[in-house]
Amino acid sequence: MKVFAIALGLLVCSGAGWAKSGNGARVPESDAEIRLSYAPLVKRAAPAVVNIYTKRVVQSQSFSPFQNDPFFKRFFADKFSMGRSRKKIQNSLGSGVIVRSNGLIVTNHHVINKADEITVVLADRREFDATVVSDDERTDLAVLKIDPGSEKLPSLEMRDSDDLQVGDLVVAIGNPFGVGQTVTSGIISALARSAGGVSDFNFFIQTDAAINPGNSGGALITMDGRLAGINTAIYSRSGGSIGIGFAIPTNMVKTVVRSAETGGKIERPWLGASMQEVTPDIAASVGLSHPTGVIIGAVYPGGPSERAGLRVGDVILAVNGREVSEPAALKFRIGTLKLGSSARLRVLRGGKKQQLVLDLIKAPEKPPRNISRLKGRHPFSGSVVANLSPALAEELSIDTMERGVIILKLSSVSPAHRVGLQPGDIILTVNGKKIRRIKMLGEILSHHPRVWRVSLRRGGQILSFAVES
Repeated sequence: MKVFAIALGLLVCSGAGWAKSGNGARVPESDAEIRLSYAPLVKRAAPAVVNIYTKRVVQSQSFSPFQNDPFFKRFFADKFSMGRSRKKIQNSLGSGVIVRSNGLIVTNHHVINKADEITVVLADRREFDATVVSDDERTDLAVLKIDPGSEKLPSLEMRDSDDLQVGDLVVAIGNPFGVGQTVTSGIISALARSAGGVSDFNFFIQTDAAINPGNSGGALITMDGRLAGINTAIYSRSGGSIGIGFAIPTNMVKTVVRSAETGGKIERPWLGASMQEVTPDIAASVGLSHPTGVIIGAVYPGGPSERAGLRVGDVILAVNGREVSEPAALKFRIGTLKLGSSARLRVLRGGKKQQLVLDLIKAPEKPPRNISRLKGRHPFSGSVVANLSPALAEELSIDTMERGVIILKLSSVSPAHRVGLQPGDIILTVNGKKIRRIKMLGEILSHHPRVWRVSLRRGGQILSFAVES
């Protein structure tokens, strides 16, 4: 379970006399109606929620008990600093949801991340070894598979999460703190919530149903017994539930399951444009009565947005009739659609609304990444670099408008590390020459000037420095 701490910075009920709202939802008006039980709903849904246990072998370093003793340091210097490497088993736990009767299970990426062994325990206490079919860090979702033979396992149907409303009753089922399968209830507190650091798609269902560590990957279900979301994070001061939990909506879960079932890599549609939030000042300048939508800041040449007719300054108000109020919402809407199809965009341009059609294609691998390890007598020696393309930028969760050469990793004992280079740095210029491709960088590095002058982008900032040869 991902926890956000302040110090650290996720039976349709019938009967007469029910008050009704426009969408058919009702609130109880009598004691008898309030005493209605969730038991029939839980009885149907709980068998499809599983416990997940993982094991991971890690290397731990053991040191001499005398290594910090001043006397031994004086006579033996660093001889006692050398420790022995030992293997250690790390265990973790979480939850999962059976979404197909053949044993396909959805859980969180962070539940099974780097696990060497994954064990799934069903509600009836049977245990199965699980294999990872698909693992997507960007959504914090993973799909597992167990083999039940010819048996059809109980599973949960996924509902359309766009139909959810604030105030809907929900039930959370999972394995909090490893105590065993536990059921809690609450309501949907908010929709389209951002929870930074959970995933690249910050568009969550917020609930006050108690969610705790171990609930990760468990089910959030509605009163019709269908899956509304995968519980994934909480906001907490203490590590326990304070009534602010987050679940990944099923419409995002469906895209990951669909990719897993087709055996393909998880690929999503690419907008081909940079975007920013509409502020009150921007809203007033473009004729909006209140801040909403997403304003286009740049358009990738030849990308889907340019071909759809989008221009810098356009404000996207809705995708397929669903309003978008911020960049995270637009990213979610586009990310849940199928490649090869199209999306209808409602756009505000020059004070007038119009419809544009966006073809949904994947981010291209142009130019080829050409991953290379740099060697020689220069500041980049020991680093691994690649040509940036929209596809690679998406993999690295950076702006797909970025171009040039990026550092992927570097050795901790290399000249590149000693001069302060870091993974994720985008090389802009070397000795005054703009770097567009690895080939160009290699040509410049083949020379041996007295001073290397480097400019790079790191986390949105431009850094420049000089290194003597």
